Amino acid sequence: MIPIALPFLGVEEADAAREAVLSGWVSQGPQVAAFENEFSALVGARYATAVSSCTTALHLALEAINVEPGDEVITASHSFIATANSIRYVGATPVFVDIDPDTYNIDPARVVEAITSRTRAILAVHQMGMPCDLGALRVLADRHAIALIEDAACAAGSQIRIDGQWNYIGKPHGQIACFSFHPRKVITTGEGGMLTTASSKFDRKFKLLRQHAMSVPDTVRHGSPQVIFEDYLEVGFNYRMTDMQAAVGRKQLSKLRDIVARRRAIASRYAELLGNIEGLGLPFEPDWARSNWQSYCVRLPDRVDQKAVMQSLLDEGIATRRGIMCSHREPSYSGSEPRHDLRQSELAQDHSILLPIYAQMSEADQAFVANELKAELFA
Repeated sequence: MIPIALPFLGVEEADAAREAVLSGWVSQGPQVAAFENEFSALVGARYATAVSSCTTALHLALEAINVEPGDEVITASHSFIATANSIRYVGATPVFVDIDPDTYNIDPARVVEAITSRTRAILAVHQMGMPCDLGALRVLADRHAIALIEDAACAAGSQIRIDGQWNYIGKPHGQIACFSFHPRKVITTGEGGMLTTASSKFDRKFKLLRQHAMSVPDTVRHGSPQVIFEDYLEVGFNYRMTDMQAAVGRKQLSKLRDIVARRRAIASRYAELLGNIEGLGLPFEPDWARSNWQSYCVRLPDRVDQKAVMQSLLDEGIATRRGIMCSHREPSYSGSEPRHDLRQSELAQDHSILLPIYAQMSEADQAFVANELKAELFA
């Protein structure tokens, strides 16, 4: 079986987790702090806060900017449901707008149409690791005095050219960027997430809320020669990352550049292998973006049955996934949220498939995937 994804984990990560276990400090502690420092340094952010997932990161981001019931947050329906769910967590309303069919990312022109007096933020997704048009979105957010939050769940290691300079995604061009370290992502801690920001105020808020809003962290209390009683300043959450996860994350982070280079080489090879298949749409990378290729998405010809193609490939030992889901089509979101024309989002879900891509993928396996896909399309 050729899997859709495969974490790039080895002995180094296993040894790091073992050392964390044997240290006696396995919850949030020195490894988490070191992971935060190393992540912020790599992406060029002033601050970073590790949490339990990207979903919890998105929740904290919206809490930090004081999104409340009655507020609206503009986002893409064409995203994993956690994006929309995080807006619901704070009692706000997700307003779904359509995507650019070339990049599968939120279309700034559609965002303009959705801004109202109730709009509090734009929650933009770097879908499948492809940077969205932060330049245009930042202008819109500034013009209307609303926040810009980046759902960068898939985008660790991706880069964007802003104002003539290449920056890693995570150097916030809005207020906050949020990452995932799920096993399907480019680097993983099993589960886990990270927030980056340039704001010391937001950073303090994240670190307070992730630990039940405890006034004195347990790391301080345990290291103090004096007895300290903590207070709980507001309603907080248990969104901590463990030191075992962070130890693995530090090793993964040290490999990020190499992993991304491998994935970019695999994406280039796919373009060569698939470029001559009539009617097949290949991914588009704008000249201002460098994707980490977290996923490799192809658009099937309209005449082709998506599920049938996926089943035929699975029968040959090739795992695929359907195009990215649309939250507005799910029962929990059907009919209750304001939305605009979402035709491109629906077409992307219905006519696209994700092909296997991971750093260890061999050229032979890529050729097999390409040949089987071609054979199925022209059967």
